[in-house]
Amino acid sequence: LCRRIHRLVPQLVRILKNLIMSGYSPEHDVSGISDPFLQVRILRLLRILGRNDDDSSEAMNDILAQVATNTETSKNVGNAILYETVLTIMDIKSESGLRVLAINILGRFLLNNDKNIRYVALTSLLKTVQTDHNAVQRHRSTIVDCLKDLDVSIKRRAMELSFALVNGNNVRGMMKELLYFLDSCEPEFKADCASGIFLAAEKYAPSKRWHIDTIMRVLTTAGSYVRDDAVPNLIQLITNSVEMHAYTVQRLYKAILGDYSQQPLVQVASWCIGEYGDLLVSGQCEEEEPIQVTEDEVLDILESVLISNMSASVTRGYALTAIMKLSTRFTCTVNRIKKVVSIYGSSIDVELQQRAVEYNALFKKYDHMR
Repeated sequence: LCRRIHRLVPQLVRILKNLIMSGYSPEHDVSGISDPFLQVRILRLLRILGRNDDDSSEAMNDILAQVATNTETSKNVGNAILYETVLTIMDIKSESGLRVLAINILGRFLLNNDKNIRYVALTSLLKTVQTDHNAVQRHRSTIVDCLKDLDVSIKRRAMELSFALVNGNNVRGMMKELLYFLDSCEPEFKADCASGIFLAAEKYAPSKRWHIDTIMRVLTTAGSYVRDDAVPNLIQLITNSVEMHAYTVQRLYKAILGDYSQQPLVQVASWCIGEYGDLLVSGQCEEEEPIQVTEDEVLDILESVLISNMSASVTRGYALTAIMKLSTRFTCTVNRIKKVVSIYGSSIDVELQQRAVEYNALFKKYDHMR
C-alpha cells in the first residue's frame, strides 16, 4: 500500500504544476492564485510522501522550486502557500540549493508587516538553524532587528534564534547586540538572556579579558536577574585567570563604588577584593590606568556592603569573609579588621554571627602566627 501511494507522487506533481501554470479560473481563484486550498493540501501530502524517501523527494524538487519562485507574495494567500512549500522542502530530502531558497523565503517573511508571519518565520528558522546554519546566518541582521519588535513572542523567538547563531566568528558583534537587548528588554527576558550570554561567552570567548568584561557587564546591567550559579561560575573564571587578577579586582572595585543594588555583582566583588585586595592597594594593574586605593578605602567599601539595606544575608557573608581574609594581606589595618569582626559577633543574623565568632576565635588562637 505504501509503495502504491508513493507512485502517486508524479501525478501529484503534475496536478500542482497545472495549478501554478494555469490561467485565471474564477470559480477557484483566490486573490489571483488558482485554488490555493488544493495547493496547500497537495504540498502537505508531498511532505508526507517525501519524508525519508530519496526517490519521491527527487521527483518533487523541481515543482517545489517552481512554487517557491512563482507564487505571488503580496497577499496572505500566497504567503500561506509559500510557508507550506518551505515546510515541505525542510521535511523531505531536498537539494541544498532548494533548502537555501526556503530559508531565504523565511528571511523575507521576517520583513513582513504581519506579526504572525514574522513569528512563524522565526520559529521555522529556529528549527532548521542546526542543519542549515550558514544559510540562516545570512539573515542575521534581520533576525537581530526582530529583538526590537514590540511583540513579546517575536522578541523571545528572536532572542533564542540569535543565541543559536552565535559562533567564534561573530561572538563580539552578537554579544554587543544581545547586551544592548539585555539592557533595554522587559524583566521577563532578563534571566534567560543573561544565562544565554554566560553560556555563549564561556563557549566562544576570544580572550579571558573579554570574557570577564562581558560577564561583569551582565552583572552590572541585570545582576538581580541572574541565576544562582552565576556567582560561583564567575568566581571560578576569575580564579583560573591568574594574569587578570589585578585588572579584575580594580574593575570590580570601581563597579560597586556607591551602588550595591546588583547583589551578585557585589558578591563577586567582595570575594575578589578579599582574595586580591593587596593587588588593588599596590596598584599593579597594567591593563588599565591604575587607581590609588588605600587599605582603609578598601575596608570602607566592604563595611558599606555590610551595613547597606540593599545587602542580602549572603552578600554580607561574602563581605565579612573578605574583611577577614584581608587581615593576612593588609598590614596597617589589622586592628580595624578585628574590631569589625568582633562587632558582628553579636549580629542578629545567625549566619553572620556564627562566622564572626569563628573568625574571632581564629584571631585569638593564631594571631601569633601572623
